[in-house]
Amino acid sequence: MIKLVVFDMAGTTVNENNVVYKTVHRAIAEAGYTVSFEQVLANGAGKEKLQAITDILKIDLGIEDAQLAKDIHKKFVVMLVEAYDTLDVKPEAGAEDVFAALKAAGIHVALNTGYDAKTARSLLAKLGWAEGQQIDLLVTASDVPNNRPKPDMIQYAMHHFGITDGAQVVKVGDSAIDIEEGQNAGCGLSIGVTTGAHTREQLAAANPNYIINGLGELLEIVGKG
Repeated sequence: MIKLVVFDMAGTTVNENNVVYKTVHRAIAEAGYTVSFEQVLANGAGKEKLQAITDILKIDLGIEDAQLAKDIHKKFVVMLVEAYDTLDVKPEAGAEDVFAALKAAGIHVALNTGYDAKTARSLLAKLGWAEGQQIDLLVTASDVPNNRPKPDMIQYAMHHFGITDGAQVVKVGDSAIDIEEGQNAGCGLSIGVTTGAHTREQLAAANPNYIINGLGELLEIVGKG
C-alpha cells in the first residue's frame, strides 16, 4: 500500500521554464567556460547546485577545481535571485489535481529538491503552495547531509511521516538522478516524467519502473499499488 509520494520540484511539479539550469549555464559562461545547455541538463539536472556546477566542470571540461566551482556557484546564486524577481512560475499541468487526489486517498504528498531552502520556499510562495495545504512536506538540499542520488531527502520524509518501509513510497522526477535517488531509498516505485530536464531516453537509462508523459498518468499507477 502506497503511503507517500515524493515529487521533485522544477520540471516535475513546477514549470519555471528551466530558469535554474539556464542560470547555471550563464554563470559558467560568464566565468569564461563554454558548455552547451544540453550538457548542463545532462550532468547537472536534479543535483544540489554546487554539486551540479562541480560535476559539469569535471565531466564536460575536465576541470577539477573546488574553488572555481564555489566562485561560479556564488555568482549563480546572485543571478538566480535576479531571475526569480520577474519569473512567471506555474504548476506543471495536473500537479495540483494530483496532489489533491492523493491526499484525498490518504497518501502523503512531499516535494524534494536540489535547491536550497530559500530558493525552494520562494518558488512555493510564487505558486501559492504551502505545507499543510497543497503539500504535506517540503524537503530541500539544506535539510540533509547528503544530496541526490543519496537517499537522505526521501528518508527524511519517511521519518517525518513514520514510514519505515520504502516499498510504501513512490518517487517521481524528471531527471535520471531522481530515479536513482528513489532506487537508493528502496522506493517501491521510481517514476520518470518527460516534462523536464531529461529526455525519455535519458530517463530510461536509469531503469525507472515507469516513464510518464505528465502527472495525470500517475494516479492510475499509484492506484495499482
